[in-house]
Amino acid sequence: MKAVRFHEYGTPDVLRFEDVDQPVPGAGEVRIRVAATSFNPVDGNIRAGYMQGPIPVALPHTLGSDVAGTIDALGDGVTGLQVGDQVIAALPLTSVGAAAEYALAPAGLLAKAPAGIALADAAGLPLVGLTAWQALFDHAKLTTGQRVLINGAGGAVGGYAVQLAKNAGAYVIAVAGPGSSRQAEEAGADEIHGHGIPELTETVDVVLNLAPVTPEQLAGLVELIRDGGVLVNTTVWMPAPSDERRGVQGINLFVRPDAGQLARLVDLLDSGALRLGPTRRIPLADLATVHAEAATAPITGKVVVLPAA
Repeated sequence: MKAVRFHEYGTPDVLRFEDVDQPVPGAGEVRIRVAATSFNPVDGNIRAGYMQGPIPVALPHTLGSDVAGTIDALGDGVTGLQVGDQVIAALPLTSVGAAAEYALAPAGLLAKAPAGIALADAAGLPLVGLTAWQALFDHAKLTTGQRVLINGAGGAVGGYAVQLAKNAGAYVIAVAGPGSSRQAEEAGADEIHGHGIPELTETVDVVLNLAPVTPEQLAGLVELIRDGGVLVNTTVWMPAPSDERRGVQGINLFVRPDAGQLARLVDLLDSGALRLGPTRRIPLADLATVHAEAATAPITGKVVVLPAA
């Protein structure tokens, strides 16, 4: 089968579109005929070697933590799933990924694919949707009536975070660039501000930082939080600041696969309470070009990657 792997860390040029052996599912695993994986910014950091400490991988490594596809084979001990089931999952970042024609996944990480969208496009949901969910509900403990500021609201994670926060009954303040503010508006943000530290008339309960910022800018966001509030930061190479004097907590988010949460996101999509973000499709053989594009500027929306077959 075909896969995209890198045998050494480096620039996008290290990615190879090559023949590899088709994987065989072990106990508790399924093999998936991949409809699509997706590109996430963390993929570029892993490929470049920046994440060897928190995300160690064995070389050669296949990227692609998101997967959408059809179960092709079952390993020993797998129950409740059948060959032919359409599924999605977020794979552990340290495992062999889904930038290939076939991929393995632990059966316990799988969720039923959304019914109302193309299977390939569903590959854009797992990692970004789970990041938004875990930031808001696992870490920030967002509740109805709270005020939340989302820095980077125009990005892939931000679009879901705005929608989920609105669904939870929060007042949402979005910070987004001119090219992505429309997405934040369509997602339901109550206020939209341009890049930088916004001037607010009232403090917020929660700040989500989803954008690359300077330490000074991150510290400035803390000043917008009420006493006892929380800042959740996904820019993990920059520790989230706290303000112990005021009881403001800073939390660094490392997203984790969670089939239960993913199933809830699928239910929201199928019910119409959540909309899929902008999606662009590319063939697997062109994955290196997306890595090169992302190295020069942030990518708008989600890029889903379709195997050659």
